[in-house]
Amino acid sequence: MTGSFALLKQRRFLPLFVTQLLGAFNDNLFKNAMVLFVVYGVFNDEASETLFSAVATGLFILPFFLLSALAGQLADTRDKARIIRIVKFCEILIMFVGGTGLVLAWLGWAVHLVAIPLMMLALFAMGIHSTFFGPIKYAILPQHLKNDEVLAGTGLVEAGTYIAILAGTILAGVIDVEWAALGVVLVAALGYWTGRKVPPAPPEHEETGIDWHIVRSSVALVRGTMHIPRLYLAILSISFFWTIGAVCSSSSRRW
Repeated sequence: MTGSFALLKQRRFLPLFVTQLLGAFNDNLFKNAMVLFVVYGVFNDEASETLFSAVATGLFILPFFLLSALAGQLADTRDKARIIRIVKFCEILIMFVGGTGLVLAWLGWAVHLVAIPLMMLALFAMGIHSTFFGPIKYAILPQHLKNDEVLAGTGLVEAGTYIAILAGTILAGVIDVEWAALGVVLVAALGYWTGRKVPPAPPEHEETGIDWHIVRSSVALVRGTMHIPRLYLAILSISFFWTIGAVCSSSSRRW
């Protein structure tokens, strides 16, 4: 365990770890601050509250379903550190839009016409952000870590992710929405700064073309994994885990 935590002192690992932690924290701070405020501060009937929560969750998850294959191709064929910088810069813009929506809703200005659409747009964009960052945090580890460090590094990234999810979810429920709006922009800016510290990670083979057809590339990805039982079962297990987590999270907000 001591050896694992020693990675947190290494520039080849620490910036990625912090960048991933901040991104997961920001996702959940914004998403939960938005849902909690709108559900309890805007809508007054259970049907509208349930519908909004379900639509918000669906918008955040949809990019993972549509764009994961494309994100994987980029992670394999482009410099991963450069993708991190681009994605984290986009997060600043996304959180500015989402924070604006939160502030407008807090002030009661054009809540249904402007504020809520801005927040939903930002939530969907954060889903896209997370979709493209997701493959990077794992694909980059073998390039920066030694063979006997990859497992420890992966464990730390996973632990940091869950801690950040929990922290963002809790904080969203205890701070005022205007502070949440400011916080998500500041955290995004900090994440961009730490992302710029990630060492270069060029593709390990010559850059190739990318299949931009999201349906065809997704089908090809699934077909490429189904004939490897251990890989396919691992994917199913992870999918069920996150499905249960999403269902439990949505159910807890209803109650």
